[in-house]
Amino acid sequence: MKILIADDHAIVRRGLRSLLEQEHPTAKISEAQDSSEATDLLMAQTWNLILLDISMPGRSGLDVLEDARRLQPQTPVIMLSLYPEEEFAMRSMKLGAAAYLNKQSASDELITAVRCVLDGHKYITTSLAERMAATLGGEIPSQPHEALSHRELQVLRMIALGQTLKEIAAELVLSEKTIATYRSRISQKMGLGTKVELTRYALQHKLVE
Repeated sequence: MKILIADDHAIVRRGLRSLLEQEHPTAKISEAQDSSEATDLLMAQTWNLILLDISMPGRSGLDVLEDARRLQPQTPVIMLSLYPEEEFAMRSMKLGAAAYLNKQSASDELITAVRCVLDGHKYITTSLAERMAATLGGEIPSQPHEALSHRELQVLRMIALGQTLKEIAAELVLSEKTIATYRSRISQKMGLGTKVELTRYALQHKLVE
């Protein structure tokens, strides 16, 4: 079995590796510290399981998730994040993730999720299942940021973290004009014009740490 762990924090990768080695002692486990390394490894070989952090330098984990679904559609991907389930779990699942777990989840829940997705199933936590049911039933109103594409959401988060359009363009390897277009779309979709308003919104909805 070949497992890929993609996370920009070495201590997180070490912890995940330790848990997986206990469950699958003969597995070959490789690590990527950013989205570029993760994509290179996706293109280089086939994997049986991928654990992927949403927030990494450069392209987001959601971008890498799309790469994984295109390059290796049969490989289950477990998304990991410090962000609340309600903000990113459903977006991840819609893009093809097999599971979404908060990094603060207990180790036994991670192992349960790994077993589940390797058996060909989706793993959905109880809290996410309840939210999905409430959303379908109209009990939870949609939020403005839910209308954003994942690239627009990524740009919103980077703006909220204080990065300039030039800095965002350099990190995402896009033109400054393209980032300005994303910025305009974000404001239009959310009805928020200023950087201060966007930052306040992102903080209130826990879109940034």
